[in-house]
Amino acid sequence: MAEPSKTAKTPKPATPERLEKAGLAYLARFASSSANLRTVLMRKVKRSAMIHGTDAEAGAKAVEALVQRWVRAGMVDDRLFAEGKTASLHRRGLPARRIAEKLAEKGIDRDLASQVIDAHAEESGGDLAAAAKLAKRRRLGPYRHGDRDRQKELATFARAGFERRIAEMVIRAASIQDLEEMLAAERDG
Repeated sequence: MAEPSKTAKTPKPATPERLEKAGLAYLARFASSSANLRTVLMRKVKRSAMIHGTDAEAGAKAVEALVQRWVRAGMVDDRLFAEGKTASLHRRGLPARRIAEKLAEKGIDRDLASQVIDAHAEESGGDLAAAAKLAKRRRLGPYRHGDRDRQKELATFARAGFERRIAEMVIRAASIQDLEEMLAAERDG
C-alpha cells in the first residue's frame, strides 16, 4: 500500500462555522440544488467523523439547518437550478430523457424536473432541436463533410439518448436549410 503524501493536508473538524464557510465557498463557485449541496456538505461531516471522531449526527443537523436557511434566503433554488441545468444540457444536444437523468443525479424532484423540461421543450423545440444541435456540434447529418457511415451516425445519436425516429429525421435532412425548416415546423405545430 502506498504511503500517504507528506504534503496532503488533514481536513479540519467539520464545525458549523466551517461547514457554513465551505457551503458558501461551494455556492460561490457552482450552482447547486439543495440535495446536491446537502450531499457535498455531508461528505465533509462524514470525513470529519472518521478522522476526528466528531459527532456525525450533530453535523447532519448543522448541514440541514444551513441548507434550509439558504433555501429560505433564496441562495439555493431548486427550480432555478433545474431551469439553468436543463437549458445548458439542451444546448449541448441532450434529449429530455437524459436531461431528466442528470437532474435526478443532482437531487431534483421528478415532478419539478418534468415541469421544467416540458416548459423548456415548448420554448426550444424539444428533442428534435437538441438532436440538431448535437448534429451541428458533431458534424452529423446535413452538417457532415463527405461520406459518412449512416449506422455510425445513428449510433452516435443512440449513445446520446435520442429515439431512433428523431435521429433518422436529422440524418435524412438533405441540407441544413431542410433541417431548419423541420425545426420551424416542429416549433409552430
